[in-house]
Amino acid sequence: MQCSLYGIHSMATKLQTLLNQISKLQSQAESLRSQEKSGVVARIREAIAHYDITTDELFGDVKIKRTRGAAKPAAAVKKTRKGAKAASVPKYTDGTGRTWSGVGKRPNWFKDALAAGKTAEDLLIAK
Repeated sequence: MQCSLYGIHSMATKLQTLLNQISKLQSQAESLRSQEKSGVVARIREAIAHYDITTDELFGDVKIKRTRGAAKPAAAVKKTRKGAKAASVPKYTDGTGRTWSGVGKRPNWFKDALAAGKTAEDLLIAK
């Protein structure tokens, strides 16, 4: 009887190990996706600012169906808001295409560069 119980315990341990590895890999994948996404968003914003692209040019005549009480989509807010601010211009770069305007939360690549010994001045985009 002990032999079969040991086998069950061993399988449960292996299963738990695999589940832990899956969880760790999913967490790493989410982190990488978040970093990639922030870089993509920054490059899109940079292109929008560079080419003075409007929301109408970008999205066309998109009709968004909203449910009662739902927040307005960002594009709709920008169209209706008077005196809306222009897209921010990148101020910092890591040299691989990732940029940051210096406004809002510091991106992970910026924090990592500072932790590696760089200064904010090292990451400034040359004018």
